[in-house]
Amino acid sequence: MSELKGLVYKSTGSWYIVKDEAGKLWNARVKGKLKIDEDISSTNPIAVGDVVVCNVEEKEEGIATIKSIAPRNNYIVRVSPHNKNQKHIVASNLDAALVVATIAEPRTSSGFIDRFLITAEAYHIPAIIVINKTDLLQSKHMEQLLHWQQVYTDAGYEVYPIIALQPDTITTLSDRLKGLTTLFSGHSGVGKSTLINQLIPGVSLRTQEVSGWSGKGQHTTTFAEMFDMPDGGKIIDTPGVKEFGLIDFEKEELAQYFPEMRRVMQQCRFNNCLHINEPGCAVKQAVNDESISIDRYASYMTILDTIEKKW
Repeated sequence: MSELKGLVYKSTGSWYIVKDEAGKLWNARVKGKLKIDEDISSTNPIAVGDVVVCNVEEKEEGIATIKSIAPRNNYIVRVSPHNKNQKHIVASNLDAALVVATIAEPRTSSGFIDRFLITAEAYHIPAIIVINKTDLLQSKHMEQLLHWQQVYTDAGYEVYPIIALQPDTITTLSDRLKGLTTLFSGHSGVGKSTLINQLIPGVSLRTQEVSGWSGKGQHTTTFAEMFDMPDGGKIIDTPGVKEFGLIDFEKEELAQYFPEMRRVMQQCRFNNCLHINEPGCAVKQAVNDESISIDRYASYMTILDTIEKKW
């Protein structure tokens, strides 16, 4: 039986679309026990971005069986949509993770952005923030945009304000993503599909208007799917998520996933400092000095509280 090596481009739960090294697409499924190196328990054994080895079943029909997965460089997980106590691997072998946010129509909370950034930090994936629909911003919203730009740039992140429908505003972002495999995430209705349609002409992802009464978009993506960019690189589109729930986070390690806290926490008097009210806390001092944003610190405290409640 002949074998092929390929990359998983789409997962629909039971079947996968795999592109082989010659560029041919195969419909592949798993039969029997799968060989996986990592000891990770998740609701999906195979994720978009995985390199897999398959047995060819029906060459003419393009059907194959996945028999093994190559070791992953990294992966990113979220809470399983079916079981909040289980992990769901969103994608693997990523060079970057990008969150699309909007300040109005619909409004993305900074808490959602921060949870996304923390998840990316925890899995060692560089994160990028894109703020879309900047043409819809009134003066009060413009203040919010400038504030977000300063807060997240100071924390060490790249921030790109764009108007997805205006190609000239996404040129710099497009250049940044060249040659990378980038995960795209964000709430429904923030213009993620519109942006991908601009970055990859002809891909024609379905877009949906934000519903007027709720200010929220409807879900248009059901499964993660990877697309090739024209000048090199890949985009992995993911379902619009309501919340990037954190899994397996210890409260003692949370501050490490805030780059601005990580830079100063070695100077805390106590090794196990949680940066709440301990004496000699360098993080609290940095917040007082305004070198760490009070908003980001408040976000840290909120997330810390949710981890404590969980435990």
